Amino acid sequence: MGYAAGVGKTYQMLEEAQDLKTRGLDVVIGYFEPHNRKDTMARAEGLETIPRKQVKYRDAVFEEMDTAAILARNPQVAVVDEFPHTNVPGAERAKRWEDVQALLDAGIDVLTTMNIQHLESLNDQVWHITGIRVRETIPDWVVQQADEVVMIDLTPRALLHRLARGVVYGRDKAERAMQNFFRESTLNALRELALRQAAHEVEQRLQYRDITDRFRDGAPSPAAIGDKILIYITADPQSAMLIRRAKRVSDFLGAECFAVAAHETGDLSTLPESDREAIQRHLNFARNLHIETRILEGRDPAPTLVDFARRNHVTQIFLARPPEPKWFRGLSRNIIQRIVDLAKDMQIVIVSDREHPVSQA
Repeated sequence: MGYAAGVGKTYQMLEEAQDLKTRGLDVVIGYFEPHNRKDTMARAEGLETIPRKQVKYRDAVFEEMDTAAILARNPQVAVVDEFPHTNVPGAERAKRWEDVQALLDAGIDVLTTMNIQHLESLNDQVWHITGIRVRETIPDWVVQQADEVVMIDLTPRALLHRLARGVVYGRDKAERAMQNFFRESTLNALRELALRQAAHEVEQRLQYRDITDRFRDGAPSPAAIGDKILIYITADPQSAMLIRRAKRVSDFLGAECFAVAAHETGDLSTLPESDREAIQRHLNFARNLHIETRILEGRDPAPTLVDFARRNHVTQIFLARPPEPKWFRGLSRNIIQRIVDLAKDMQIVIVSDREHPVSQA
């Protein structure tokens, strides 16, 4: 994992692959994107490469990782570059990380690469830092399943020097990059985010090891006695931001997390189609992050939500603050105040989004 292209992730991955091969393991390159970087390409020499699969889409031909061919070859270790990649429409799986899951399920170990901005829970923070809304993201739980996370670090000044020398991209692309994403202030902020994530990974793994020791032999699980977080989902677009923020907090606390919507029928059937689709989209997003979801039945959302929270021993309720001056009809100022009044034994976290000009990546 790194904080930007060019810090040396792929080079380090291939170094490790070469070391594994030297130790006698059966290693193949499942997918490798060299970007014409001579030093990186040299590190791939001597490693067996599985040919890419050609996929036709809209009168064009694209090259994707051939997951079926890797499975058929059945190596001990597969090297897979660019973990967050989105496959061409029509591919068997939508995302490369899903292809990697298929390799892992078959017993093949995987070395892979990604940047910090592709971690789903950090999507809003990255947007505020860079002004770019990253669309290729990886659920946090996927990264948390890794046996090891290695942070590849390089100072922003050294990275910019590498960029200026044409090591990362060709000259024209490098100049455009330094005027946009590769500004030193942006790189410093992303690097800090990456280093914090690395520290969090270390802390979480140490805590997990300690918890495993303490809760062995049938003792209560930590989730049964620790924090529990409830996220109130509405059709408001800010619900996605709220889910990411709450999930990030729940991961740091090691807390169980619920995402719930509330409606008088309990099935959203009487809502306008646009609201119903928006709520279902947010609930599906939460499920993709391994958050448990519910649709609660109740005529009044405030007591319905708080009653569910109390019965499930929730300690924190996350609510989105709708933008001023208009309050979204699904979450009025009155509802927020009533939830605060009803849940005085819980922590209420009201999260607001910041306006930002949006680019996409």
